[in-house]
Amino acid sequence: MKTVDELKLIISPEEIQAKIEKLGKEITRDYENKKLVVIGILKGAFIFMADLVRAIDLPIEIDFVRLQSYGSRTESSGQISITKDVELSLKDKHVLVVEDIIDTGYTLQYLKEILSLHKTASVKICCLIDKKERREVEIDADYVGFEVERGFLVGYGLDYDEKYRNLPGVYHLNPGYEPKGFIPSDR
Repeated sequence: MKTVDELKLIISPEEIQAKIEKLGKEITRDYENKKLVVIGILKGAFIFMADLVRAIDLPIEIDFVRLQSYGSRTESSGQISITKDVELSLKDKHVLVVEDIIDTGYTLQYLKEILSLHKTASVKICCLIDKKERREVEIDADYVGFEVERGFLVGYGLDYDEKYRNLPGVYHLNPGYEPKGFIPSDR
């Protein structure tokens, strides 16, 4: 039986870019005259972060971490591992962590604990999408692009089993959907 992944656009590329401009202005205002390091969480945040840092009108440093919690699943495993750590010195600097989506909150809670060991001046969070209804640990973003209640999301950096990151908008994914009127082929 042949199935396809169903994609439904929920946030357009134009909506994303308008929100990024707004977030960039807020961040610029809030971090004026401060040493700012922007840390992206790979792989999901790389597209959002690339556009966001261009909207921040300040001298900044950029670094990345890579944390793993999903694998090939649509739900977080709750177990976090660091596969790439921060390389810059963060001591006495303000850190803005950029994440594609906050879902259960485990990843960001873990990362904030790790970053606190670097004796930063502050650590704040900017996320493209906040899904509070699935939150399992207490964590809030300081800058939020969009709040989305339900569904598994892909596009604009968000993936399902490493697919769909390159889509220009954000889509609700229904993996393995069998469309109405679909006639299975045995050929």
